Parts: sequence; structure tokens; C-alpha cells
Amino acid sequence: MPVWPLPVLWTLALGWWGISRQDSVWRDEAATWQAAQRSPADIMHMLGNIDAVHGLYYLLMHACFVCFGASTTTLRLPSVLAMAVAAGCVAVVGHRLAGVWAGRGAGMVFGLLPAVQFYLQEGRPYAMVTAGAGISTLLLVTLLQEPPGAARRRRWAAYGAAVLACGLLNWLSLLILPAHLATLAWTRAGREVWTRWLTAAVAATAGVLPLILFSRRQAQQVAWIPPLSWQMLIGPVVLVAIGAVGAAVDRPRAGRLSAAAVGLPLLAVPQLGLVGVSVAHPLYLDRYVVFSLLGLALLVGAGLAAAVRAATPRFPTAAPRLVPVALALATLALLPQSLAERSPASRVDDVVSAAADVARMKSPGDGVVFVPTWRRDSAYVCPGDFTGLRDVALEEGPTRSGTLEGREATPARIRAAMLARPRILLVTDAAQAAGQAPGARDRVKLAVLREYFTPVADVRVRGRRVTVYERRGPVRVDGGRT
Repeated sequence: MPVWPLPVLWTLALGWWGISRQDSVWRDEAATWQAAQRSPADIMHMLGNIDAVHGLYYLLMHACFVCFGASTTTLRLPSVLAMAVAAGCVAVVGHRLAGVWAGRGAGMVFGLLPAVQFYLQEGRPYAMVTAGAGISTLLLVTLLQEPPGAARRRRWAAYGAAVLACGLLNWLSLLILPAHLATLAWTRAGREVWTRWLTAAVAATAGVLPLILFSRRQAQQVAWIPPLSWQMLIGPVVLVAIGAVGAAVDRPRAGRLSAAAVGLPLLAVPQLGLVGVSVAHPLYLDRYVVFSLLGLALLVGAGLAAAVRAATPRFPTAAPRLVPVALALATLALLPQSLAERSPASRVDDVVSAAADVARMKSPGDGVVFVPTWRRDSAYVCPGDFTGLRDVALEEGPTRSGTLEGREATPARIRAAMLARPRILLVTDAAQAAGQAPGARDRVKLAVLREYFTPVADVRVRGRRVTVYERRGPVRVDGGRT
């Protein structure tokens, strides 16, 4: 009986559980939502200005929205399916390298990992990257195990295609190549394998290179990522240490293909590689290397299999129950974390709740402003809630401007438009400090509200804030009172 169906179904069940997150959508998913509802031509226009690194993902999600409609289920279900594929792949790899219990354990543990549960229900490309990493790793293991034959050429081509797809979804996923390189070195692969792997790796990298070079022109998108700190290194160090312990349990030997030879490089190399890249340019975010957790699951599965083998001579009847019991205990221990991941509070903010507040608090003829300008995503995800409001700062919409937030008018025109309105709704972050804003336009918005308007209602919910302001008296456009 194959080992992959149960992990796949388990991961699908975890993904379907609470998939709507109480009908919440956070800011990163809002970008996917906006892009996916544009035409392919409009998506390509946008990619010339922003988010080129996510272009393939946006096109795939556009197809999903066209086929199934825009909803939180459509937004997240592709990630659920992708993580299920990854779970099936790691289960098969574990079975081939360390036995049936290793396969079952690895596949089931993978779905339980907190980071996997987080990105399992995320409308972003990281789950798809993880699926591609799982497929490419499974293909590599297959190629290292099977004898030479005509099918090997097709499998090497499929391996290169899987790595290429990963790179086009997020080019930092090419860190899987040095991980696989370490596996080849560990197992002392033959010359033919090295030649084929090098050909596939170079071809995949060459296919991703134009995207890498072009996306570097949009480096300001990641300028907010902080430089490496000791606190940021704790996670990678702990993961690599756990992986090293798991590899030791597998009793690795040089020249032998094993769970340790595949799992430890897959876990450690992308983590350490991203740390190395971040020394030169801050880029360390765990989501960029979430696919490395395939290696952790593989090593844990091998450890569980080793425990079963060790217990079998003394407890032949009880030993087979060791893995199910361990998984049940892990599920119970992680239940609070699992519940937290399915709450809107697990993300920075919720664009939908802010839109609902706007719909409840607005009146005919009101204006609306957003600080910072990116908080306009509430209006684009839930346009019906903003019906009847005038976006007084907006000069050119996002589709026409090829952006996610649109282009705003000059500070002087924004000031004049605000002063022409008796009431204005401000949509901002719950933690937005008074008087602080990232740009000249946003500073003008806050200054006008502070000088000429009085707040009459204020709501903070799920990381966003909606404040209603009423003008204190008639004001000339030039700022002088009448």
C-alpha cells in the first residue's frame, strides 16, 4: 500500500479547516487578490513597475479567479493543494530512504509544522514553491536510486522543469540547488549523474536569470527587511541543530543515499544560504525558505522509524503504535498553535474588517483618505463597502497606473480636495502614530485633518483603524478661514 495518500489527505484536512480565517484577508494576500482580478495584459503592465518576482503566481491565480470566482477559498485553496503535494512527496522520499514508518511519519509531521500550517492557508506563492521543491527532491532521489535507462532523460528534464518553476515563482528557491549539490557530494554520485544534474541546474538557472536581473530593479520592495540580527539567527540555528540530531539518529555514512544525506542538506543549506545572502543585502524572511522544512520532516520521519526499529525486539506488538501515538501527542500539543494560525490575529492586519467599518460609518458625500497609501487595498478588495465615497487623493487608478495602490495627486491638490469635504474617513494602521507618515502626501493628509477637522468616531479592529473626521468650519481652499 502506498504511503502518500494518508499524508496528502491529512494535509488537505488541515488546510480546509478554517480556510476562510473568519473571512479575513491580510495585506499581502490583498496584493494577490487585486492582481488576480486584472487581465493578463494588465498584470504584465503592473509587473513592469512592481512585484515582477511574483508574476507567474499572479497569472496562475488570475486563471483560478476566472474559473472559480474571487473568494477566500479560491485565494487559498491552491496553497492547500500545493502543500498536500509536498507532503505526499516527502512521504514517498522517506519511504524509499528509511522505510514505511519514515515515510508515514515524514508526511504527517510535515503538515503539523507550525510554519507549514501558516503558509498552508496563505494566498501567496510559498506553498507552490514548496510543492516544486518536493517534486524536484523526489525526482532526484529517484534518479539516484534507479539504474540507467531511457526514462532517466525524461526525469532529468522534469527535474530541471520543477526547479525552473520554483525559481519563476520565487527566485530565492534556487537555493535548493546547492542543497541537492550537497546530497550528490555526500552520496559520491557518479560522473554521469553529475553531468546530468549540472546541465539541468544550469538550464533552470538560466531560465530564471532574466527574472532575477529584472526584479533587482524593484529592490525597493524589500528595502523594509531589517538587517540580520542575533535574534533572527535563532530560528535557523535551532532548525539546523534539530536536523543534525535527526541526521545522527539515521546513522549517515558517506557514499550512501539516506534520509540524512537528503534531509540535512535540504534543511540546512537553504537556511544558511539565505543567511549568507542577507549579510550582503538584508533578505532574511523565513517564508523565502519554507520549502527547507521538507528536510526537517524527512529527518523527523527517519527518527521515528529508527525508534520503531529499536523498540521492535523488546515490544514487537507495541512498536508499530509508536508513530501514531507520537503523531497524536504532537497534534494535541500543537492544537493551540493550530487554532492561532487560523485566526485573523495571526496576520498583521485585515483589509476586510476595515472595509466593513467604512461601510458602517460612511455617509453620502464623504471623502476618504488612506495613510499610508498602500492601505487603499481595503477599497480594492471590498469596493462595494466604499460605494458613494470620494477617494480625494487618488489621481490615477491602480490598473491604469500599473501599480497596486494607484497614483496620488500632488500634496497641494490633495489638501484642496480634502478641504472641500465636510467629512473625511481616514483608513490607516491601528498602530499609526499621530503626525507620522512615510511620505509628503501622507504628511499633508494628517496635517489637514489635525488643523481643520475634528475626530467624531474611531474604530480599531484586526490591525486597522478607521476614523471619521468632521470639518470644524468653512475654509477657503488656500487655507484662510471665511
